[in-house]
Amino acid sequence: EEVERALAKLAPPRLNGRSSPKCLEGPGGGSLQLRFRSRLSLPLYTGGKVEGEQGAAIHIVLVDSNTAHVVTTGPEASMKLDVVVLEGDFSNEDDEDWTQEEFDSHLVKERPGKRPLLTGDLQVTLKEGVGTLGDLTFTDNSSWIRSRKFRLGLKVASGYCEGIRVREAKTEAFTVKDHRGELYKKHYPPALNDEVWRLEKIGKDGSFHKRLSAEGIFTVEDFLRLVVRDQQKLRNILGSGMSNKMWEALLDHAKTCVLSGKLYVYYTDDSRNSGVVFNNIYELNGLISGEQYFPADSLSDSQKEGQPRTYNPNEPRRKKDDKTVDYVDAFMGRIILSLKIRYLLAVSNIRPGQLDFDAAGLQVSEYEEADLRLSPCF
Repeated sequence: EEVERALAKLAPPRLNGRSSPKCLEGPGGGSLQLRFRSRLSLPLYTGGKVEGEQGAAIHIVLVDSNTAHVVTTGPEASMKLDVVVLEGDFSNEDDEDWTQEEFDSHLVKERPGKRPLLTGDLQVTLKEGVGTLGDLTFTDNSSWIRSRKFRLGLKVASGYCEGIRVREAKTEAFTVKDHRGELYKKHYPPALNDEVWRLEKIGKDGSFHKRLSAEGIFTVEDFLRLVVRDQQKLRNILGSGMSNKMWEALLDHAKTCVLSGKLYVYYTDDSRNSGVVFNNIYELNGLISGEQYFPADSLSDSQKEGQPRTYNPNEPRRKKDDKTVDYVDAFMGRIILSLKIRYLLAVSNIRPGQLDFDAAGLQVSEYEEADLRLSPCF
């Protein structure tokens, strides 16, 4: 009986009636590390789904730090991991090492009387060394802990790879805000039809928001159109209360907006033998001539010339001898740019669009990007 008890102590622990998988250390010993391969979409709100940037899945890998390769074979490549919450000030350096005890000492639990801090799929199973987080939701904000920030962490689940050190994974530190703040959160990236206050540095019902609304700038699309047409006017509307640093952050955020793919062709006459192509925020896409297409980035400065300006009704709209093509903002009735081009332009193989009318002497048609058939000219 004493021998059996001694052997039992030496035997590996059992999990669900089976022996725990025996894991192998890397060549250097203690070289196995869990790592997040995706960044979180921030900020996070209570009750909201934890996602990767732009809604992508959040992936985790098991790597051998000696080779930086993913460990795809062996029992460690298919082990289970626990998803935990850490203090935001735990280990600020990604390459900093820590012990399991240090990691566990920074775990965050729910406040007394509160629901579990993190709910959802609290375990991840690796497959060939790769795993994906499931649905996760925070039930409480992060304002009550010392650092006012959380991190997500991953550690080997109990019963797996016991006796072998696998360094835990952690995300960057982040703030979890109360879900009521989600009503005012910014969008990353913003959509064209988002209200303009969804942009960084524009607070809902704040002074910048009111100034933009007073000038008819209600959406991100309106904002981007004025950026292209008259950036200085937009800067003046916002006023001196917006610093240069705020302005740059606002522009950088606005320019991450994904355009719709809608194109406008501005014709110079009823025969549609000349045209210029723009996207839906009035950026020049190119010039077209017969079966030839001149992309905007292939034109020299002498071929495209001019800055956004206000239309002067006393100046000629077209000078055939100078090959000047004016194009018009069809919705506001103002000329927004003048182009001087060296080539006679023509439109070829374009089927009728959704919008077709005469705007201040120029024919304007609207197309989806896939409907515009042009042959590149190099």
